[in-house]
Amino acid sequence: MRVNRTRAYATGSGIAMPKQPPAPAREACGPFPVPVVRDLRDRAGHSPHGLRFGAADLVVVTGLPGSGKSTLMRRAVTGRRIDSQDTRDRWDARLSRFLPYAVYRPLVRAAHYAGLRRALRSGEGVVVHDCGTQAWVRAWLARDARRRGGTLHLLLLDVDPGTALDGQRERGRGVSRYAFARHRGAVARLLRAVEKGELPDGCGSAVLLDRASADVLRRIDFGD
Repeated sequence: MRVNRTRAYATGSGIAMPKQPPAPAREACGPFPVPVVRDLRDRAGHSPHGLRFGAADLVVVTGLPGSGKSTLMRRAVTGRRIDSQDTRDRWDARLSRFLPYAVYRPLVRAAHYAGLRRALRSGEGVVVHDCGTQAWVRAWLARDARRRGGTLHLLLLDVDPGTALDGQRERGRGVSRYAFARHRGAVARLLRAVEKGELPDGCGSAVLLDRASADVLRRIDFGD
């Protein structure tokens, strides 16, 4: 698959991702013909302060647990954001004193996906937290983006495992070694594919971020 590396046009201190041409409904599950990869890594903090997407677009943020996805979303997303961590925090506040998380985990997941469905039905641009191991979620988002005449964009945080583990310790919550290994393998495969221009089916573009570029990103929004 060939990568279109034409630079997105500048908008002040940010960039606007180019909109992909709409496809017929029967092609809604297929890949975009010309994916765009925007690599913002290794810029020593001199990367855009904002990213703007189309009004009907969807954005999925993925990376290792502890890489800073939730922190980035809380700081930079100005519109709708769906983060499974927010859902867990709400349930933890009510139940963690009485039950271990494993008991009510299915309820947290159900509530998270119900909230995502409601956000998608709004027709507005949405930024979604993705753990990287559930490709079916990206497929769902891709179908919805194409149905509404928008584009699915991927924001991939490229953070080394040691830094991600430090991030887990800082927030006081981590995943098991087995789960982290699964996440590490899934994210590594996705990163290698994106670096070669091979985006997941239905993704129109990908933005690669390292910790420095993620730290200076202050705005993720949607508009024409």
